Amino acid sequence: MFAVTATQTDADDPLKGLTLGERPEPDVPDGWTTVSVRASALNHHDLWTLKGVGISKDRLPIILGCDAAGVDEDGNEVVVHSVIGTPVNGDETLDPKRSLLSEVHDGTFAETVAVPRRNLVPKPAAISFEEAACLPTAWLTAYRMLFDKAGLQPGSTVLVQGAGGGVATALIALGRAGGFRMWATSRSEHKRARALELGADRVFETGARLPERVDAVMETVGEATWNHSLSALRPGGRIVVSGATSGMVAPTQLAQVFFLQKSVIGSTMGTRDQLARLVVFLEQTGVRPVIDRVLPLAEAEDGFAAMHHGDVFGKIVFTL
Repeated sequence: MFAVTATQTDADDPLKGLTLGERPEPDVPDGWTTVSVRASALNHHDLWTLKGVGISKDRLPIILGCDAAGVDEDGNEVVVHSVIGTPVNGDETLDPKRSLLSEVHDGTFAETVAVPRRNLVPKPAAISFEEAACLPTAWLTAYRMLFDKAGLQPGSTVLVQGAGGGVATALIALGRAGGFRMWATSRSEHKRARALELGADRVFETGARLPERVDAVMETVGEATWNHSLSALRPGGRIVVSGATSGMVAPTQLAQVFFLQKSVIGSTMGTRDQLARLVVFLEQTGVRPVIDRVLPLAEAEDGFAAMHHGDVFGKIVFTL
């Protein structure tokens, strides 16, 4: 079968390890099944893998891709939940041995992917394969950040750092539909304008002084925006962190945390049940993922290059 594989890692030139070509059909362990992939979506996770982050060389080659929508063995249209793990108190992301597809098991950038049967979520006919493929990583992460971890009430003000990425665009769209007042930052004037079109109430240059402090900050950028996130938050508010694309180590003024009783909350992906509710949320509200571009899987290198250079607003989707 045709697949997109990481065959080597290079922190400086990640695309050097990207290989397109034939791979064996997947093995199917007991309790697993296969899905014929119709669409899959690119994430920063895939680029980080090519850089050697979170994967050891003994796991290579491995098929990349966390997200997919397709057709199961019984002909049902499904969305694939990419967290492989045993639920701990109902939450598989708390399993210390959990992994995402493309970390231990081959991923979704292929004609066929093998997954546990419980990881399949029905796809409504109203949501296209391309739209559904955007949901399992970026949109599920955003859904959990907003509606689970942030502890917000409708009408709250939420700051999204770094408008443009898949999680950030999902946060803006979901937050608007959920009744929050959404603010967003970006270094790019074009991306700030796009954020307004998507539903942001106000946009600001990265690091700009805000007219008031916010109830929560959604942080995926990391080191470059961390100080601004902390100072922009009201006393008693929450920063929800699900990524750090600009750097993992950020100095923190601890007095801002303890004296003003601010909370820093970590969030990783979401559960299979949360993915199922996200699908229903989109079906009920009419909200749909922002798709930057759709490419055939055979042209995946163009999508990776665009993400590597930051030339993206929304999700890059590959189709088969």
